[in-house]
Amino acid sequence: MINFLGDVLAQRVPAVVHGVQHDFCWEWLAEGVLSFTPKQAYEKAVVLSAGVHGNETAPIELLAQLSQDLFAGALELKVKLLLILGNPIAIRTGQRYVENDMNRMFCGAYQQFTDTVEAQRVAVLEQTVTAFFNDSPAQVRRYHYDLHTAIRPSLLPTFALFPYQTHDYDAVMLDSLKAAELDALVYHNAVGRTFTHFSSAQFQAASSTLELGHAKPFGQNDLAAFAAINHVLRTVVSEQALPIRQKQAIQTFRVVDSIIKTEDDFQLNLADSAPNFSVFETDAVIALQQGKPYVTAPDQVRILFPNTQVKKGLRAGLILTEVHA
Repeated sequence: MINFLGDVLAQRVPAVVHGVQHDFCWEWLAEGVLSFTPKQAYEKAVVLSAGVHGNETAPIELLAQLSQDLFAGALELKVKLLLILGNPIAIRTGQRYVENDMNRMFCGAYQQFTDTVEAQRVAVLEQTVTAFFNDSPAQVRRYHYDLHTAIRPSLLPTFALFPYQTHDYDAVMLDSLKAAELDALVYHNAVGRTFTHFSSAQFQAASSTLELGHAKPFGQNDLAAFAAINHVLRTVVSEQALPIRQKQAIQTFRVVDSIIKTEDDFQLNLADSAPNFSVFETDAVIALQQGKPYVTAPDQVRILFPNTQVKKGLRAGLILTEVHA
């Protein structure tokens, strides 16, 4: 049996890299990458990824447990499955990333970062996901859940982001996120360079980036707090019925602007400790550059992922408006 997370932490290649277990075949494709193919016919090809940011450990532990239960026969496999621990070096060192943020480097953007460890890893992941989806029968439906935890508090603690796409958003994906007791959904308004944008744009996969609470070191996670998403991921893998949502209706937002830092004196009109989904009222100044108002709220809006410490040219926050039914 593969020790999915243990092998990554120990930086070791498994003694056996493929085999047959219960009702599926498995293969170790690269460090932190495992594929599982059922012996029987399947209707879905599912990618579950975590650790694209190495310090976001709870989702990594969830995928490690899921792989252990597959090998032990405690979880039935009814889909073709690819498990990915995104950034092994950053996972081992407890860093968000080593040189550059991997989740800004997909869709070929890694080619701008030649000879960096993250660029090399993104190239491997793009090739692996391409082979995984292309080797699946044409009629198989494609899914990608990319699991993260946030570096700051949030007024809406758990949420999913959908990449901008021109094809319809998948009803099964939406139902699974609602069943996972997420607090909010956010729809992007522009092309991105995230892992889920890659899988959505290149393969028309139903893709979402999930933010599931706070980033904590290994050993400090209360995985009971992740029970709802863990349950849903397991129902997705085993093709069981989704649980019934217990929370109030999920809130929905769309991105209306991305704040790009272009100057060294860039400032957000926000406390460093302010949570995600903080509110700006109409006409409020959100950001300043060169000492002048740079972004002003057109109406009441919220801000997501505010970060003044990003490198110049990168996104320092997303501006959202709520979509009411």
